[in-house]
Amino acid sequence: MNIEQNISAALIQAVKQLYDQDLPENQVSLQDTRAEFEGQITIVVFPVVRFSKKSPEATAADLGTYLQEHVAQVTGFNVVKGFLNLSIADSYWLNLLNSTLLDASFGTFKPNGQKVMVEYSSPNTNKPLHLGHVRNNLLGYSIAELLKANGYEVFKVNLVNDRGIHICKSMLAWQKWGNGETPESSGLKGDHLVGKYYVIFDKEYKKEIDALKQAGQTEEEAKKNAPLIKEAQQMLLAWESGDNTVVELWKKMNGWVYDGFAVSYKNLGVDFDKYYYESDTYLLGKDNIEEGLSKGVFFKKPDGSVWIDLTADGLDQKLVLRADGTSVYITQDIGTAQLKYDDFKMDQSIYVVGNEQDYHFKVLFLILQKLGKTWAKGLYHLSYGMVDLPSGKMKSREGTVVDADDLVAEMVETAKQKTEALGKVDGFSEEEKEALFYNIGMGALKYFLLKVEPKKRLLFDPAESIDFQGNTGPFIQYTHARIRSLLNKAAYASAPVKENTALSATELEMIILLSKYPSELASAAKGYTPATLANYLYEVAKMFNKFYHEVPPIIKEEDAGLKQQRLNLSSVTAGILKSGMRILGITVPERM
Repeated sequence: MNIEQNISAALIQAVKQLYDQDLPENQVSLQDTRAEFEGQITIVVFPVVRFSKKSPEATAADLGTYLQEHVAQVTGFNVVKGFLNLSIADSYWLNLLNSTLLDASFGTFKPNGQKVMVEYSSPNTNKPLHLGHVRNNLLGYSIAELLKANGYEVFKVNLVNDRGIHICKSMLAWQKWGNGETPESSGLKGDHLVGKYYVIFDKEYKKEIDALKQAGQTEEEAKKNAPLIKEAQQMLLAWESGDNTVVELWKKMNGWVYDGFAVSYKNLGVDFDKYYYESDTYLLGKDNIEEGLSKGVFFKKPDGSVWIDLTADGLDQKLVLRADGTSVYITQDIGTAQLKYDDFKMDQSIYVVGNEQDYHFKVLFLILQKLGKTWAKGLYHLSYGMVDLPSGKMKSREGTVVDADDLVAEMVETAKQKTEALGKVDGFSEEEKEALFYNIGMGALKYFLLKVEPKKRLLFDPAESIDFQGNTGPFIQYTHARIRSLLNKAAYASAPVKENTALSATELEMIILLSKYPSELASAAKGYTPATLANYLYEVAKMFNKFYHEVPPIIKEEDAGLKQQRLNLSSVTAGILKSGMRILGITVPERM
């Protein structure tokens, strides 16, 4: 039983003994003592006042006296209005450090028997990954790793949008203007090559629209009548009918894109357990529509189109099947959700998708619930905001969006410049330097994007993110490297300290903060927010640096017990930083 559980149980007993009343467990409120007051654990007394029939201050004094007499670890208390601040014996915190925190299993959870699917990335195969995809991939990966760390069995999946008119636009442009260009002949990554022809299509299409407008057509008429768009639509029909020439071209160009994506995913450090492809799933869902019609969940309009009326749920009427029997996006999403459940039988399924799709997922989840899918209650949309860059900070390859590969290259280059300027690579081989620049650059990018709550829109400044001070990835990476250097110099070996040693105020703060690691992991997983973990790790790194500067040089400490205790604290800190950053997808260097 930890100290919080011990005090909670004793508090319930105190109310029984002092006031002959039963205090419900859910009314026991403990929190950390605020820095300006003495103590480590604070009891919120207000819920007890109705039992004591006394003022909050008098009630707190009663409880404080009882707890000091009956709980060995409580050495003192003070009352601030309706708050009872308890001081806990140093011996308790030292024992916590020597037993729990030094244990190799600290911060790990046993399997909980729950299965979770995390779907993220979901790129289109007509262009490279961009900055928005970067946030999506990093969020999806870190959420999956967080859940894994909390004992869930996790499946990472990627639903690739590999069909449709946008794909045919790239294919048609390559056919017309590509002259047989390939990734090998051009020196371009495959996804960039295909993206190049998507841009070419758009430029040529706009020229045709302008020409038709000058000939007297309206904007809408010109968009529909432009020869290029009609050709692209014909190509899509040919693909859907299985035309060999079109299908072979589609396979070839998609293959180029997948090769390019593989490089980008490797650079971002993300992976997947299974890929789903829209070309395999776009016809799914029609059986579910028939099922819904038979159950009265859907209704058919006179033109033959099928709808669902969600107005009673505060939404609107939603088309689920066109009059000609063809699917809309929601149709295939219903079918794909069923397919994924049939494949994995998961308890939860998390969709990592931008906030522009909030309404879509409300409708999707509600439809699945109305269809009687028992697993629909486990569906969750992890909605996230856009990422902006300060204007002029980076030039994208296409001039419209920030390319993920360009961003990664820019981050690594910025890391190189800043790290060399600070002289942090003296004695490194060229290979070690390259690895360090990559780890710092990617650590800066990932941490900056993950430390902000997913729902918030954020402004990402590449230069600001690579700072060895402040709430940044490189600051945490540097703190870890500093600790590893200290432990290596001390030839450190983990060992509990048997004798009682004094605890400074900062050491006490450190032990309390480090002991929260499992609860911080649990909180981040429960809220699907890596930001909780990221900001906790920053507090840990900041606390270590305070400790490091306050205590005399640890290496030179003559008291063997005190030296071991401080090295133990340093080692636990390094372990938490390494473990926590790994969950965020960030490598912490051993030296820098």
